[in-house]
Amino acid sequence: MEPLLRLLHPCWQSLGGIRARERRSLRVVPVRCSGFFPPFRASLAAAWAGRLLCRRFLPVDRTREPASLRWQPPRRPIMGDGDRVEIDGGIMEGGGQILRVSTALSCLLHTPLCVKNIRAGRSQPGLRPQHLSGLEMVRDLCDGHMEGGEIGSTEITFTPGKIKGGIHVADTKTAGSVCLLMQVAMPCVLFAASPSELHLKGGTNAEMAPQIDYTVMVFKPMVEKFNLTLDCNIKRRGYYPKGGGEVIVRMSPVKQLSPINLMDRGNVTKIHGRAFVAGTLPIRIAKDMASAAERCIRKEIRDLSVNIQAVQEPANEAFGNGTGIIIVAETSTGCLLAGSSLGKRGKNADKVGIEAAEMLLANLRHGGAVDDYLQDQLIIFMALANGVSKVKTGPITLHTETAIHFAEKLTKAKFTVTKSEEEGSPKDAFVIECHGIGLLNTNL
Repeated sequence: MEPLLRLLHPCWQSLGGIRARERRSLRVVPVRCSGFFPPFRASLAAAWAGRLLCRRFLPVDRTREPASLRWQPPRRPIMGDGDRVEIDGGIMEGGGQILRVSTALSCLLHTPLCVKNIRAGRSQPGLRPQHLSGLEMVRDLCDGHMEGGEIGSTEITFTPGKIKGGIHVADTKTAGSVCLLMQVAMPCVLFAASPSELHLKGGTNAEMAPQIDYTVMVFKPMVEKFNLTLDCNIKRRGYYPKGGGEVIVRMSPVKQLSPINLMDRGNVTKIHGRAFVAGTLPIRIAKDMASAAERCIRKEIRDLSVNIQAVQEPANEAFGNGTGIIIVAETSTGCLLAGSSLGKRGKNADKVGIEAAEMLLANLRHGGAVDDYLQDQLIIFMALANGVSKVKTGPITLHTETAIHFAEKLTKAKFTVTKSEEEGSPKDAFVIECHGIGLLNTNL
């Protein structure tokens, strides 16, 4: 009987799988033979009974079985499988945008990455706190691996893993822009396995970056045209030089992004905005900015009402002193274009308001459906979308050229930029067209 059990149950001989005490407790009841049930069939029946008992009651040591017989789970790409792509962070725009676009696409496409000459085009090359905190958040949200992640580093290697949802935190501990943190993380969490919540800490209204008001009033409704949902809650505003702001971004994953068509700007139907002061600064500054901006706009647009509110930020919703303005134009086709400016010590309030107004007017003159700030922020979504996206815009910015270059390099999406041939289009109107790769969220 035991030879048969040895044959039918490979772990019989394994002391790790079946301890001696357990083997001694195993009993096989003899089967009485009669009629057409010969003895060898009785032995076989007893052997099968023993095998079933072993399977039911005794632990099985699968490690003692031949590897070819053991069940192997399907292999999942835990870390990037492809060849490492090398990126020169000093070409074209030469700043943090190259790092943000490349890292986000590396995470999404499971492509190992090496970025050299980081921010070589800036007065202080290398990683600054806001860039490092953004990289660390992407590393954590995909269980990736990063080398060279330290302040001042001019080279990093990044190996992505599987994107996961949940709560993720990034804190610049400076006035570094939370909106730029959002730029690197947002495309990644769209393709996570579950909803995500991003807690982004730093500056909400910072120089050389979109203001959080622009993100909420313009970027959010425009990017949602890709068939995604973005919830952005400004918990506390923070300004230069201390930062201290916090924004909570909530997003649900998508199966696939839809392409967009922003070719018809339509007519401007409404102009509105907000001029704000925070901290110990008087509300008079906000009123002066709003008045100066309205006067500037009315010189060129007389048939529309312009409503710019002067706002004193509540003390419990802002950290430090800050001032600025954003003005948004809404159109009959649902397009949104804006102009904005930040105040600082020694800068006249009227000048701040006029800067924002002139930026808005310049964006309206070129006839495009998006403004200069939004242009480059749409590129990564166009590359990932399923189908052909078209956007009419003004002169192509260096940031947009840079985003297109690296999106093509990493995704193999095909972009074309041509002058607008529509009748009556200004000479500086262009069309950006992209055949997206139709990235699928395999987690859903």
